[in-house]
Amino acid sequence: MHSTKRKKKFGGFLNERNIRLFVQSAFLLLILLIGYEFYGFVRYYQSGGTTPYFERPPGVEGFLPISSLMGIKYFLLSGDFNTIHPAGMVLFFTFFIIALFLKKGFCGWICPIGFLSEYLGKLGDKIFGHTFNLPRWLDYPLRSLKYLLMLFFVWAIITMSAEDLKAFIYGNYNKFADVMMLMFFVNISAFSLGVIIVLALLSLFIKNFWCRYLCPYGAFLGFFSIFSPLKITRNPETCTDCRHCTKACPQNIQVHSKIRIRSDECMACYQCVLACPETDTLKMRLSKKSKKEIPAKLYAAIIVGIFLLFTGAAMVTGNWKNHIKKEEYLEWIPKLDTLNLQHTE
Repeated sequence: MHSTKRKKKFGGFLNERNIRLFVQSAFLLLILLIGYEFYGFVRYYQSGGTTPYFERPPGVEGFLPISSLMGIKYFLLSGDFNTIHPAGMVLFFTFFIIALFLKKGFCGWICPIGFLSEYLGKLGDKIFGHTFNLPRWLDYPLRSLKYLLMLFFVWAIITMSAEDLKAFIYGNYNKFADVMMLMFFVNISAFSLGVIIVLALLSLFIKNFWCRYLCPYGAFLGFFSIFSPLKITRNPETCTDCRHCTKACPQNIQVHSKIRIRSDECMACYQCVLACPETDTLKMRLSKKSKKEIPAKLYAAIIVGIFLLFTGAAMVTGNWKNHIKKEEYLEWIPKLDTLNLQHTE
């Protein structure tokens, strides 16, 4: 017998409907602050110390996932928690733990690119009245691209020896990879800018285009998220097959036809849960038989708590800031844009 109960209205500022937006916005502001501080840090050394000094924000290393994965493998092989990009390793491990236990929570709640891509899709909805879903014969091959990219990077790292990893990690290329990344965007070429604009435009027409088809980081986290005990669970006895859940899903998962959402595409965004008009039909649960749900507010508290726990522990134990000397920055940063550093240096 189908339920006819409707969900109660959501009240309060940090209610179930806007808690994710609040968390996403907070992380976006944090990342913008990190970017501002890092730009000031680099400008200080580019100017030879004539501009205001900014401390280097270690959080910028979160944008170096390849280096971080190499660092983690090297740590497992040698026991050396390298001091070149330690914060990157901590952040990579934190997001991995989130994926393993909380689905792709990093993609749905923390990642700024996913956040912007999602809202470009919503803007496209307003402009065109709807976004578009690619046909299966095109959707599946395109989705494989991010996994091919992921396998390329993972295989390259797996086949590296401890000696190769050490040479890369402690080489100048890796030491200043964050600075070169900033320079790429500050001095962006017309071609690179055009690619970014095209990806943004595609996101207006196709929800989460980058995340769905091209992001190797999301593919890596998505693979491990399959093993998460936490999954969106549908109660078929109270489901009215209205399909509001499927329509609301930004990843185009056919939620209405599943009992447990095991898909590696699920970002735990709760959009399907919030769209369901029936009480106790669609919930985030630990198991199919579990009666206890994990509401969005509790999920938000857990994911933010894990982030603060791991980053805070790294700060307390001295595994957050790098140990690259100021003299090295002063020597190398002013000439990085004229050099072609090799990863073996």
